[in-house]
Amino acid sequence: MKVLFIGGTGNISSASSRLAIAKGIELYHLNRGIHAAQIEGVRTITGDITKPEGLTALKKHRWDVVVNWIAFTPDDIERDLELFRGKTGQYLFISSASCYQTPLRCPVITESTPLSNSLWEYSNNKIKCEDRLLQAYREEGFPITIVRPSLTYETVIPIAIGGFKEYTTADRILNGKEIIIHGDGTSLWTVTHSEDFARGLVGLLGLTQAIGHAFHITSDEILSWNMIYSILAQSLGCELKAVHISSDFICRVEPSYTGTLLADKAESVIFDNTKIKTFVPGFQAIIPFSQGIKKTLKWLDERPERKLILPEENARIEHILRIYKSLGPS
Repeated sequence: MKVLFIGGTGNISSASSRLAIAKGIELYHLNRGIHAAQIEGVRTITGDITKPEGLTALKKHRWDVVVNWIAFTPDDIERDLELFRGKTGQYLFISSASCYQTPLRCPVITESTPLSNSLWEYSNNKIKCEDRLLQAYREEGFPITIVRPSLTYETVIPIAIGGFKEYTTADRILNGKEIIIHGDGTSLWTVTHSEDFARGLVGLLGLTQAIGHAFHITSDEILSWNMIYSILAQSLGCELKAVHISSDFICRVEPSYTGTLLADKAESVIFDNTKIKTFVPGFQAIIPFSQGIKKTLKWLDERPERKLILPEENARIEHILRIYKSLGPS
């Protein structure tokens, strides 16, 4: 099977690339050639997907599957439709579980949960991308499959404030500083290791039954935010000094958190993975967060320059804490 990943070396996609190679898939990456590919066995086509007029090397290929990991707007989808009509047996779009109804009317999410998120431009654009692809599927038979990851990690720290692509909150924990947990910390969430996500994603590649369908792929492990932060602190070998502050308050003081909190992580979410398990028999997430975060921290420790500590993020955290404490006991 001949597969093209647009992207393929990121936090989510690297594990899928490695697993695809291990499964004997003939895998190509399309990238700009700025960073050398780190995944053995991947063939590279040098080019910029945002400049399709220069992709002459790409246009001579026909693919069994194309996976776009880095499409974010309807314009990206229109470009891909032009590039891959008649050139692929399946086009897999990486969407986002943040597209699901916000606020949720039912905390258990299935693929039939409505898509509606007006609070975050990122999510709203992903919904528009899905709508355009579904239109192309209905009207012209363009062979789409949609995948919605939730908070997925391997080289990032999956927390709400001062984490993900940065090490700021981890550094605060290591230095005995207070960190912020949104709400009372008891709302439920799911974090998924990229290696677990890859088992579902790779299982969908070339699966004709999946054409026209949407799937989310997550762990079945359900954790409270208090548990997530406590496991992180334990993995760092430190005591957790947490201050619980409501998401509404946080976003009033620092509106930049509105998307990632009010539009995503502020309420309980439970994912029902029945559909991906039905289409990919044997799929099971097997890496609990207590193990996965240790792998992430080990990877970060191997090269200290990976530990991105942002002064501006520290300033935002201190600003919220200062205003919150100035109000006195609630």
